[in-house]
Amino acid sequence: MAFLKRSPWLIHYDASSCNGCDIEVLACLTPMYDVERLGIINTGNPKHADIFVVTGSVNEQNKDVIQNIYAQMPDPKVVVAIGICACSGGIFAECYNVSGGVDKILPVDVYVPGCAARPEAIIDGVAQALTVLEEKNKKFQAASKSLDNMVIVKADINDAVKVLELQKIAYQSEAEIYNDYSLRPLTQTLEELNEDFSKMTFLKCVINDNIVGSVRAYRQGDTCYVSRVMVHPRFQNMGIGAKLMKAIEEQFQGVKRYESFTWHKSKRNIYFYKRRGYQQFKVEKYNPRIDLVYMEKIVSEDKK
Repeated sequence: MAFLKRSPWLIHYDASSCNGCDIEVLACLTPMYDVERLGIINTGNPKHADIFVVTGSVNEQNKDVIQNIYAQMPDPKVVVAIGICACSGGIFAECYNVSGGVDKILPVDVYVPGCAARPEAIIDGVAQALTVLEEKNKKFQAASKSLDNMVIVKADINDAVKVLELQKIAYQSEAEIYNDYSLRPLTQTLEELNEDFSKMTFLKCVINDNIVGSVRAYRQGDTCYVSRVMVHPRFQNMGIGAKLMKAIEEQFQGVKRYESFTWHKSKRNIYFYKRRGYQQFKVEKYNPRIDLVYMEKIVSEDKK
């Protein structure tokens, strides 16, 4: 969409810099450079941002924060590494507590080297990021029109990063319903997801090489436990969730029942399960403000 290029919003995070690059980023907002005249707005909310500007190197303390901000940003989005520390770790690259540049944990689209990076270079880097943003947006639009190319296949551990990224985007709407961003899907780490891959069967919905949906399940006794049926917000209401549910149930044919759960205010989710033949059978406390609603589907003997 053209408005992305005309009025991009960016969010800036200082990973661990000496503040030299941060000062230059702020200089871009001053009357001398006045980046806002180009329609560029600096926001503090990742859910409103199109461009993620990072200064400083990555370390064990800030990598989760950086990944969390990135995951909350809507697609399409781009990452700009500002300064040599963000690009490669700089002179601190060999330090015991420095992992390296931003590309160690995120896909970086534009690099702006410098120590410190000049305001002119930063503005030029953001301008290049806009071109990348437009290209990504075109790909998403093309994918939304290419449902005929959709495939649902098994995911493996190499898909973990993309699945986790999708998960943290897809569950933002649930967090907003309850005003609670500590929900388990939003706080799960990559290490924990990798462990899930060793215990559960994951399916992914792929359109034009983009993972736009996923579901996971495992069998215990005669029950198949299904969880995390998720679809990217841009691809919801297109029947993808229903296809994922059908596919995961087919993976576990022969069980006597299927079980899943959602939260009590998630009326659309409850309706989704009921349309697939699930019925509520119990409610448990998730936390003081949220109840878990458990749904089950009993498999009749003639369908086995």
